[in-house]
Amino acid sequence: MTVIALLSVAPVREGSMSEEVAKAVAALDDFDVSYETNPMGTVIEADSIDDLFDAVRAAHTAVEADRVSTFLKIDDKRASDESAREKVEAVEEHLGRPARSGE
Repeated sequence: MTVIALLSVAPVREGSMSEEVAKAVAALDDFDVSYETNPMGTVIEADSIDDLFDAVRAAHTAVEADRVSTFLKIDDKRASDESAREKVEAVEEHLGRPARSGE
């Protein structure tokens, strides 16, 4: 089973959040997950929902602030092991091109 999620963790404050976001992303390195960070969040792949929740918990608690906002969207497709890359490739096959603009 592959569980794919979109995670966004950030302190609620004015100014740059990048240092605290970097702490959240770095916390994922302690877990058996793969991830890719983009401007809107981090896509995480884990073998189980438990692995995913453990990693997400660590990312959330790594942010040091009086208030932390965490958004988590989970795709727990239990009947297959389709990776995040395979999902993008399926869309690209229908598009007939990479799923990005400007390339």
